[in-house]
Amino acid sequence: MLYSEYNGFSLASPVWEKGKSTEMNHTLMFRTVTEKSKGTLKIACSCAYRLTVNGKFVSSGPARAAHGFFRVDEICLDEYMTENVNVIAVLVAGYAVNSFEYPDQMSFLCAELECDGLVLASTGLGGQNGGFEAIQYKQKLKKAQRYSFQRTFAEVYYYSDNYDAYETDAWYYSEPVELEEIDYPKFLPRGVYYPTYQLDLAKSIVNAGTVGKSDKESYYTDRSIVNITPIFKGYKVDELGFFSSTEYGKLDFYSKAQGCVEACEAPLVDNSYVVFDMGRELTGFCELEVECEGDTVIYAAFDEILTSGDVDPYRMKCCNIAVWHLSKGKYKLFTLEPYSYRYIKFVSVGADAYIRNVSLRRFEFNRDEITAERPQGMDEELCEIYDAAVSTFCQNTLDIYMDCPSRERAGWLCDSFFTSRVEYALTGKTTVEKCFIENFILAEKFGYIPEGMLPMCYPADHTDTVYIPNWAMWFVIELEEYLHRSGDRQLVDDAKERVYALLDFLRTFENSDGLLSKLQSWVFIEWSESNKLVQDISYPSNMLYSKFKRTIAKLYGDEKLLKEAEELAEVIRNSSFTGSFFCDNSVYDESGEPVLSGKCTESCQYYAFFSGVATAETYPELWDTLVNDFGPERKETQKWSWVSFANAFIGNYLRLELLYNNGLYDKVQENIRGYFKMMADETGTLWENDTSHASCNHGFASHVIYWLNKI
Repeated sequence: MLYSEYNGFSLASPVWEKGKSTEMNHTLMFRTVTEKSKGTLKIACSCAYRLTVNGKFVSSGPARAAHGFFRVDEICLDEYMTENVNVIAVLVAGYAVNSFEYPDQMSFLCAELECDGLVLASTGLGGQNGGFEAIQYKQKLKKAQRYSFQRTFAEVYYYSDNYDAYETDAWYYSEPVELEEIDYPKFLPRGVYYPTYQLDLAKSIVNAGTVGKSDKESYYTDRSIVNITPIFKGYKVDELGFFSSTEYGKLDFYSKAQGCVEACEAPLVDNSYVVFDMGRELTGFCELEVECEGDTVIYAAFDEILTSGDVDPYRMKCCNIAVWHLSKGKYKLFTLEPYSYRYIKFVSVGADAYIRNVSLRRFEFNRDEITAERPQGMDEELCEIYDAAVSTFCQNTLDIYMDCPSRERAGWLCDSFFTSRVEYALTGKTTVEKCFIENFILAEKFGYIPEGMLPMCYPADHTDTVYIPNWAMWFVIELEEYLHRSGDRQLVDDAKERVYALLDFLRTFENSDGLLSKLQSWVFIEWSESNKLVQDISYPSNMLYSKFKRTIAKLYGDEKLLKEAEELAEVIRNSSFTGSFFCDNSVYDESGEPVLSGKCTESCQYYAFFSGVATAETYPELWDTLVNDFGPERKETQKWSWVSFANAFIGNYLRLELLYNNGLYDKVQENIRGYFKMMADETGTLWENDTSHASCNHGFASHVIYWLNKI
């Protein structure tokens, strides 16, 4: 059985403010006060926590799990509880909205402090030694706009005198809220490595100037702002306490100095700004010190790249803006959520302010777990790309494999197939992969999508009913490789029911030839022209379906299914190949007969070879064309220009995989330089697309490590 009872807590019970467990973006600060001691804090919550001792940052979490399950962190506090009296404070954001980042669940905290088997304090109505009390953390605005369609809320804070007293002063009193117990969670061990929290100071200042303000005809908007409903949850515009993107949009920036000077204390005269460069893209929590001469509003706008020399906080359809409203005084500011950026722009509107120690506290994979060394013999360019790939992996691998650590922080299938190979290449282990797969199996059911289908990313809530049938097939393809890497037959057997339920669902779309026809929802091939050629019969989808069936057959000894897979591959060959290239799709004519569209894409050819529908031996002319006429230089040579270009994900990756599998290692290295050098140069990470118009830090892109480590 996959789940067995885990007694993570001796005495603690999950609690939250009475009547508020489903209230959106409700934030509490819990604390307990203890004498100088040693101890371990066990902690689980929904959704996000930040732990401090005497105001000093300790950790953030938790690790995410399937709906109804919660992973328990165990944090040693010995090095932090050094005062005669110590304040242990846990800031918990209960988002209670659907997102790709966290499941929409009742908010709670469950925590207990233990020393040598003795519980010193615990949450619950009968908590030890008075347990943990809690206050509403009113410094964090509840009615804020959503950060993005995929994540929860933008951060807005209001600080004045004694803003941090509750978490730093044991004798400071604030009226606690009434708590109630939440009795539904099932607890799991954390299962994955704890992150690192290295503090990186900004490297330089690259722009500075003054700020004006004017009303505009229109302001930035997107679906996360205008499409708020009871299904897509959030606060509507007329409910917002502060509208970050619009208020920032009213500002006018006048650059006075561009260039690059070493980062230092930055005086912000009233209505001015300064742009810091971290040196490369990093992921973590923004931290800084601010001293204000009067009441002011500090905006922090950030992005992975500069757009026309400035930070565009909306480039990725996010609200990449944190806001602090400050009274006169000195403050240590932080964000509760992690973000990804290279450049961060601070603006002061209202009074003079001095900014010091602009930092990012990393929230990434623990590099101490990496045992592989960079391969010997690589030239400087390949070393730079390799290092960018390691950085990309670390920023996107934490409790799950994420697509990007910025816009979404979501655990996408297909992406995970590639990132999982990198974890094993770097560590020789499958620690994160096991938890990632486990989450898909643990869930009792997946809401909003058809029974049998797997969510395209998880843990998440897809209230818009969207799913990607193609990505569900990648779950099975990864499962086979997981078995080879780990030898974990039990987890593969635990997945069997879910795998065959998926197969049964997909069978409902088979036509008389056994081809998937008129697939529903989001039929996704890759970010290119291929995505416009998915109906009525998508041959890349069916190529994947053939490999999917063949993989199930091998995993579970299903000879009948193996025969089906081979028959399907033959149908695809006979239906799709035009004599020179595989055609992407067929469309039914008026008589109901499928007719080839005549349109061919580069990625379709790669799907054919990756799936085993084609091989270098069975299609030698096409293979030779792909090897020698296609690749990163084709947009310049324009060879076979009528065959639509592939994009980074996943066409270019399938290309590199095929070159590697056929022993063309020089070609692999040549293509890696062509595809990735500019990315490594600009951000020190590898990107979602072959241009910078979307995420510049995507987990699957770290897969170059897998190839370079083996060449």
